[in-house]
Amino acid sequence: MNKKKPNIIKDKSFAFALRIVKLYKFLSEQKEFVLSKQLLRSGTAIGALVREAEHAESKADFIHKMAIAQKEANETDYWIELLNQSEYLKEEQYKSINEDIKELSKILASIIITSKKGK
Repeated sequence: MNKKKPNIIKDKSFAFALRIVKLYKFLSEQKEFVLSKQLLRSGTAIGALVREAEHAESKADFIHKMAIAQKEANETDYWIELLNQSEYLKEEQYKSINEDIKELSKILASIIITSKKGK
């Protein structure tokens, strides 16, 4: 049986996107539609870009897609912070999801740096 090597960024970005979808539903129930829509777009884009990068046409294309994913992670961090500061997120909700986005950002940065070194 051929066991597939785990892909941490793929797994974590998908789990994060799922978490963002659930947060979007929660915020919609709170009648918050504008910020949550922005969060949904950027928060789910990270995993989509990671998936795209799996089938990059070249190393440069891979790095480019990961860099865009990193930008989306940065934007997502912004929306999470804004939702927290505007009191749509409770402190414990914020801390938990903030840890996740910080971890994703660090992993993406590491992948980009490592990939650039191997050019």
